[in-house]
Amino acid sequence: MIKKLEALREEVKDELVNDILPFWMNRMTDREQGGFYGRIDGNNCLHPDAPKGAILNARILWTFSAAFRLLKKPEYLETATRAKRYLLDFFYDKQYGGIFWELNADGTPSDVKKQIYALGFAIYGLSEYARATGDREALEYAVRLFEVIEKYSFDPVQNGYVEALTREWQLIQDMRLSDKDENEKKTMNTHLHILEPYANLYRVWKDERLEKQLRNLIKVFVTRILDAESGHLNLFFEEDWSNKYHIISYGHDIEASWLIHEAALVLGDQQLLAETEPVIVKIARAADEGLNRDGSMIYENFVDKQKVDRELHWWVQAENVVGHINLYQYFHDEDALHKALKCWQFIKENLIDGEGGEWYWSRYADGTVNRKDDKAGFWKCPYHNGRMCMEIIERFS
Repeated sequence: MIKKLEALREEVKDELVNDILPFWMNRMTDREQGGFYGRIDGNNCLHPDAPKGAILNARILWTFSAAFRLLKKPEYLETATRAKRYLLDFFYDKQYGGIFWELNADGTPSDVKKQIYALGFAIYGLSEYARATGDREALEYAVRLFEVIEKYSFDPVQNGYVEALTREWQLIQDMRLSDKDENEKKTMNTHLHILEPYANLYRVWKDERLEKQLRNLIKVFVTRILDAESGHLNLFFEEDWSNKYHIISYGHDIEASWLIHEAALVLGDQQLLAETEPVIVKIARAADEGLNRDGSMIYENFVDKQKVDRELHWWVQAENVVGHINLYQYFHDEDALHKALKCWQFIKENLIDGEGGEWYWSRYADGTVNRKDDKAGFWKCPYHNGRMCMEIIERFS
């Protein structure tokens, strides 16, 4: 088993250092208009005039900050600093606070709504930069973003966080994160990506309010978002947490299993861990319903419609590996390690683009490559696959 882990660690390190990170440094750095280009399509064609998304920039910031912290290469710090500077100089709303959702290619704002998901990722990136470098400015802005999320998005009556607001922090009609989502005030996805940055921020800022809200987020997952009977996470909620949808997202289940665990570990409370760990295992076990025989994990199950989406997305496979590695590391589940290794083999054979670099968006259920969706873009970032590699490197070094 040790030899298998050593081989896995070396393979993912090679993938990170010689494929994923160079792709983003060499092909996505916008040296004419600043920051990073907004899009490379599924046929590896650059679109230099594509809009620039907050999610993409914040995830680049997190990825290269983490890579520098782990591997100490100066070019990673240079790229992370570029992302930090662009986020603060162009995406940060100097008038009302928060982060713009989208910019034009030249850096002028094009969509100024406050999607709380984007603020969460900005905190994630900035806190990782502060963690890697000790930079005070990055930490200061991460704290500012925490403050506005708590002031404007947190629901003190029903608990949880409202999905989106206008630039001026007023109610907004269309709260959807993307056109794939339902227009509801609270979602699992946004709560997961507030939990994740709050845990990372707590690593560098031991604030009592932050600790309280991080504990509360774990509680929200266990008592509001989790379907206790099935072990799956519900996705969309009305303000009072009522749920009228029955959709299973296998990738989010397995991702949440280890991110909730990470948050509890960061807090370092043994009683909280004892209460949370059985739930973590239950969520991961439920996610396994989406596994194929080759180790890959399918996308979603629309239960009420009796429709299953069997597309094999890059991010789902990356989280599938980390979630099962987490089960092996903390719960001594050797079968979980075999599942992780099997999925990594699928990734190597089916998702890594040996000619164009990086990973394809997905493989369709029939095995063909999805070139319709981006190689790099608003949602296709180095975060899921880069983080998978770094989690394995860091856990088993």
